[in-house]
Amino acid sequence: MIEYVSTRNPSIRVRSSKAILDGQAEGGGLYVPADIDLIKTDYHDIIKGDFRSMAKSVWSIFFDDYGKEETDRLVEVSYKDKFSAPDITPLVRVGSKSGDAYVLELWHGPTSAFKDVALSALPNLMSAARGMNDFTDDIMILTATSGDTGSAAIQGFRDVPGTGIIVFFPHGGVSDTQRLQMVTPDSSNVTACAIRGNFDDAQTGVKKLFREIPKPVKGVSLSSANSINIGRLVPQIVYYFSAYAQLLEKGVINDGDKVDYVVPTGNFGDIMAGWYALKMGLPVGRLVCASNKNDVLTEFLNTGHYDRKRDFYKTTSPSMDILVSSNLERLLWYICGPEHTLAYMKQLEQTGEYQITDDELFEIQKVFTGVFSDDGEGAAAIRNVFESDKYLMDTHTSIAWACMEKYRSGDAHFGNDAAATVVLSTASPYKFSAAVLEALGEELTGSDEGNMKKVREITGAEVPSGLAGIFSKPVIHKDVIEISDMKPYVIEKCTKQG
Repeated sequence: MIEYVSTRNPSIRVRSSKAILDGQAEGGGLYVPADIDLIKTDYHDIIKGDFRSMAKSVWSIFFDDYGKEETDRLVEVSYKDKFSAPDITPLVRVGSKSGDAYVLELWHGPTSAFKDVALSALPNLMSAARGMNDFTDDIMILTATSGDTGSAAIQGFRDVPGTGIIVFFPHGGVSDTQRLQMVTPDSSNVTACAIRGNFDDAQTGVKKLFREIPKPVKGVSLSSANSINIGRLVPQIVYYFSAYAQLLEKGVINDGDKVDYVVPTGNFGDIMAGWYALKMGLPVGRLVCASNKNDVLTEFLNTGHYDRKRDFYKTTSPSMDILVSSNLERLLWYICGPEHTLAYMKQLEQTGEYQITDDELFEIQKVFTGVFSDDGEGAAAIRNVFESDKYLMDTHTSIAWACMEKYRSGDAHFGNDAAATVVLSTASPYKFSAAVLEALGEELTGSDEGNMKKVREITGAEVPSGLAGIFSKPVIHKDVIEISDMKPYVIEKCTKQG
């Protein structure tokens, strides 16, 4: 039986359905499996089926209180007719000057971003959890987004009975295509609101709301669709197994070989899913944490010093423009222990920094490598890979690709026995068509719609159906508020829902 404990209060222990309903534990902690040994399994039992079969196996381990029959049903409902790729997350071989790598395309869902894999599932997991916990309140989902989570969450939760969703995104801090995906849905239970600040401001604001707003508000309880919700993170574990199974099927690796995964990282949720896959028994080599110019994680993974008191950069990979990586707290809890983790989180909140011990850093570095690349290096990767392979990457995947090449040429790669490298591709290039065009050395057209058409003409890459018609839709959500206004804004929306 899997129990979930708060990273900040060991007395808070719940089953998975309650953890999913809560989103975040009382007091600001994140829910983690209390006994990591209980997720250990034989990876052969997971990789023997298709993606849905793998999802059923992984979910049944982490969400064991749902039961096998309900878990199987939820997987089928979550992934039926939502993804354009039959494999859900197909693996594509891409060549480079430093040797072949494999790109795991995670963006074939309804909003063309990797968040779809998890956010197609979370609403169904949450709806089932309500009945399992005799939960009668309506739910208001609060989500901070650096671009992709918001649109995926809106698509997942729109029109779900008894549920509303408010998405906060940084004003001027997302691509126009990302913004339109959030502000055009006309479902009555959906709200998208820009805040004057960056993603960290939005995320910190949402976390504070969970602590400051009493539950419920007029019969409406708060929950989260960010990766702080364990129901968001666990479905992402599945595609690490899927990648391994596809490598075996293609004859790239032998059974038991280790595989390196290079993950474009902002909030540390996607790469944390890879760590859980490792702990389950998947032969993972190294998890390469790829950052853009906001390289707070690179510094941490190399020195053990986490410092958010640094300049914030707006980059062409906006979903990675993050200085406070929430899911890192989960890793710290396992490596550093509950007492140290609580102390570090208090230091981060009070001083903006903390330093872990040398022994703790050593344990983390057994698995993780931190590398960063800037906009110029990412643009060069887009251009070089397209010229050599006719493969088009978005600005986040290109950062990961550039980091992979740095990693392969550096000391951290020396002596590594991994048989293959997989780069996680987190978004369609058409979500960032302006930056992609510039990377290819082309002139911009003056609009995202024009840029998208020009990318299509130049590259021949197909435009995802979910993006093709977005520019003709009317803008429904036009609110722009100060960070200090988030609390009354949410209370007002909850009051209206209740």
